[in-house]
This record gives sequence, structure tokens and C-alpha cells, in this order.
Amino acid sequence: MPEQILQYILNVLARLTLKRYRPLIIGITGSVGKTSTKEAIFSVLKKKYNVRRNEKSFNTEIGLPLTILGAKNHHRNIIGWVVEILVSFLKIIFVRRYPEVLILEYGVQKPKDMDYLVRLAPPSIAVVTAIGDIPVHVEFFAGPEEVGREKAKLVDSLRFTGNAVLNIDDTTVLDMKERTRAKTLTFGFDERADFRISNYELRLKHEEKQNTVPEGIVFKITYRGKVIPIRLNNCFGKPQVYSATAAAVVGVILSMNLVEVAEALLLYEPPPGRLRLLPGNKGSYIIDDTYNASPQAMREALELLKSLPGSRRIAVLGDMLEIGKFTEHAHRAVGEQLAAFADILLTVGPRSKFIAEEATLRGINKKERLLDPRDVFSFDDSLSAGKKLDELIKPGDLILIKGSQSMRMEHVVEEVMAHPEDAGRMLVRQDKYWTKK
Repeated sequence: MPEQILQYILNVLARLTLKRYRPLIIGITGSVGKTSTKEAIFSVLKKKYNVRRNEKSFNTEIGLPLTILGAKNHHRNIIGWVVEILVSFLKIIFVRRYPEVLILEYGVQKPKDMDYLVRLAPPSIAVVTAIGDIPVHVEFFAGPEEVGREKAKLVDSLRFTGNAVLNIDDTTVLDMKERTRAKTLTFGFDERADFRISNYELRLKHEEKQNTVPEGIVFKITYRGKVIPIRLNNCFGKPQVYSATAAAVVGVILSMNLVEVAEALLLYEPPPGRLRLLPGNKGSYIIDDTYNASPQAMREALELLKSLPGSRRIAVLGDMLEIGKFTEHAHRAVGEQLAAFADILLTVGPRSKFIAEEATLRGINKKERLLDPRDVFSFDDSLSAGKKLDELIKPGDLILIKGSQSMRMEHVVEEVMAHPEDAGRMLVRQDKYWTKK
């Protein structure tokens, strides 16, 4: 079935569905953190509401209608699509029960993508996570500013009765406050934030043989003079703090109190491939951040690698794609950042060789303790990198694995994880569509 015809049919069915059931729509956009924020909001709201959210990353012209319809993606299976369309039509007529709240990601890859999405599903609450100085998909725009303007259309679409939830620590996101008549609530570490984050700490547990293992993070949220401690289990890094705090804001907007929010977040789990800590071979630990990569997300992941305990810190990094003219600069910045603390570097892909090159130059040219050029390895594919990594691992190593989606860095994780039999439920891209590619 031609994609344009399919898109049109799904759009019509989705509009009919929204017109009949009139759910409250929460829209999420940003260059990083959309999926984790969606999952955190879902964890909070499902305690009180009948909620549906995007499966995987259904956030485009095809994916958004599929989420609204509760339908599956049949890719190139024409018969599957025909049956799915018929079932969706019958559900609109005969099924009375529908979620009270839809949590939708709004992804943009090129100019005017957001126009299409907000016309289809205008939100009542718009959450903007972070844009960063070099956003993903920037290659299809004139520059980062244009990406920000495109994503700001989600906030623009709000009615005056709506709510904008904005990351105060990201200047581009905060500027969106001037573009809406809706009520605005901000979150972040900045003291001016309506929901202010403070006392962010790593939680550790001590195992046998005096090993120290990261267990999660704790922090506090202050809102209108009230302070509530938040605990996230098996979650690490500031990106997860931002996601959980954005979820707290949405919970409060929808009449939940912060104690209820904190209790709900105890059950939150980060999605596969988003800063998940997994046991690795030979007594090592893996930071699995293989879902995707942008310059800002890469910086955050490296900061996490630096902050967590480990006898050696190993970075396995694949290309960052879709950043156009910023490609060399962004990859070299990564090499500069990790050269000061990483013990071993493995890169995957032609672009990430700029990471290796910069890290090697820094190691030679500076006197302080930096990455030894002899511990830098480059590979063309993730499978080869995984095999080499398995040779290098020693007990107590902490390993960050990250790269853009097309680099398939989950193959590296599967090669070195302690329980590869769990890959199907623990790693990203494990369905038939991806495993066949």
C-alpha cells in the first residue's frame, strides 16, 4: 500500500477516534529525553487514570495515528494493513471504552512535520524536554534555531486553557514561554524553576568482595514551598531526573499530589537502551544507552560514565547521525571530553573516527593523566567492536555503550552482557523488523 494513501487513511481514522472519545492529550517533544519522559509520565498517571502512550517511538505521521488507534505497524505487509484498518474502523463504531489520557511523542525530522502532528492531535498539555546546541535531525534544517522553532509549534498549538511544561535549564526551551497564552510551569535545577530540582545524588550499594555497585539516584523537588524526596531505582544520570520531574509537573496539573507522584516513580523503569545499568561479562557493568545519540545526550552519558564507580572506564561509541555540518565538530568534542577520564575507547563507524582522532591527540599533547592512544580502537561495525570489547573486559570495568540508531550498538551490549538470554526483553530493537535487518 503506497505510504501516502496509508497515511491519509490512518489520519482520517485517528481524527474520527479523537472526535468520538475526546481524550486529554499530553504532547511531548524535544531533541533528547522524549521517550524516557513519556514513560515517566505514564508511570505517574496510570496510578489514577486509564492511560495510553506511544509504543516504542511511534511519533511520526504514521506512528502518531497508530498510537491513537491502538493499532500495530505492519511495515510492508499489505494484508496486515487492510485488516488493521478494518478493525480500527469497527472499533470506532462499536467499542465504547477508550483511554482517558493519551501520552504522545511528537517527533520532527524536517520543516513542517510538527504542523501535521498538532493538526492531527492538538495537545492540552505540552512538555518540552531539551533541545541542546546541536539537536538531532538538524541536518534537515538551516540550523539549531530552526529546529527549536519547529518544536516550539507544539507549545504554540496550546489553547489558553492548556499547560506548557518547559525545561528552564535549556534556553531554547525556556524561550517558548513567550510563544503561548497557556499557563506555563517550568522544571529544572535553576532556582527560578516552579518545580526545582536539588540534592541530586547517586545511591550505591556494597556487595561482597567490597564491590560498590550503583543502585539508583535520589533528589528533591521543591514546589510552592513543599519539598518531596524522589527515589529512582536502577536509573542514572540527570536526563532521568529531568524526565521524572517533568512527570511530576504533569501529575500535579492533573490533580495528583507530590507524595502520590513520588510513590508512583518508585515503580518507574527506564526504557531499554536509555541509560540502563546491566551486568556484564567477567564482573563488569554496562551503561546501555544504545537507543540513539545526539551531541547533548552523548555529553550527558559521558558525564554519567565519569561519575559512576569502576576500576576502569570504557567508552564504546558509534556515529552520531543526522547532525549535518556539525558532524566533525560534535564528534571531536566527544573525543576531547572523554580523553580526560576514559581508560579505553572503542569507536564504531566513519564519523566516530573523529572521536578517536581527537582523543588520541589529546592523549599525546597533554601532560596530565589522559587516555593512552594505545587504548583507542576503531571498527567499521558494532559486531567487530563487541568481539574486541569482550577480549578487553576485566572485573570491575564500567562500560558505556552508545551510538545512533542505525549503528546498532545493541549488538555490542548483547556480546558482553552477563545474561544474553535476556536480550529480547532488556535491549532495544529486538522485534522481527530489526532483527532481520
